[in-house]
Amino acid sequence: MAVTTRVEPPKPLPDARPARTRRRPHPKYVYGTVAVVVALAVWEVLALLRVRPAIVLPGPGDVITAFENLFSTSAIWTDLLTSGRELLLGLVFAAVVGLPIGMLIGWYRKLSWILSPFVSFLYATPRIALTPLLIIWLGIGDSSKIMIVFLMAVFPILINAASGVQNLDPAVLRVAKCFGGTDLQIFRTIALPGTVPFIVSGLRLAVGQALIGVFVAELSGAQAGVGMLMNNAGQQFQTSVVFAGLFIFALTGVTLNALLQRVERHFDSWRNPSD
Repeated sequence: MAVTTRVEPPKPLPDARPARTRRRPHPKYVYGTVAVVVALAVWEVLALLRVRPAIVLPGPGDVITAFENLFSTSAIWTDLLTSGRELLLGLVFAAVVGLPIGMLIGWYRKLSWILSPFVSFLYATPRIALTPLLIIWLGIGDSSKIMIVFLMAVFPILINAASGVQNLDPAVLRVAKCFGGTDLQIFRTIALPGTVPFIVSGLRLAVGQALIGVFVAELSGAQAGVGMLMNNAGQQFQTSVVFAGLFIFALTGVTLNALLQRVERHFDSWRNPSD
């Protein structure tokens, strides 16, 4: 009688690991990058063909050269620090003032009735037109410039915070009150978390308005700043320097908005609880 032996299949080594799948970039980043590259290429071709003189339409290479010249001196750091300080302080003051007032307006109906005429009047008024008054009241120093940035940024934050509170689900609020929740408890546990997406959206809008405020404020008697740099370059027909300053403002806005988008995605579960 023949004896058959069973051959066991070889076992995988204990330290064998599955091959890692290579993550592909999201299509939106691919399309966005391609669009930017194509736009820059078209811009460079138009500049090389000299469709318009370089003093009117410099190319990307001219702007890069302007950047190199700017950052080869120490004056640009003074301009960046000045504009950055005005932007940061204006945004911080706008958030500190706009968030609580907006949430109180959204929470208390009578307070909304009292403050709505003033908010509507100031929001409809072009705040840039208040620049001469602010310079008269506060001088040509940093105070007037920070106040201009504050006025430009505070209303998107305030209005979005109020809208966030007013758009809370009334049924949820009634249930919380039926279970004995006080106004402070409901505000802290329901209203504040539910309003965060609106607050972040208001901050994103405020960033763009604040950058406009920085530029406009530095056109009026500033001694340093990126806006002043662009104004002086424009008066001297240094168009490539104007483009360089424009890109500094644009990159600042894109960076701050990207950071706020990350915060907004973090709180998306409160906006879409069914996901």
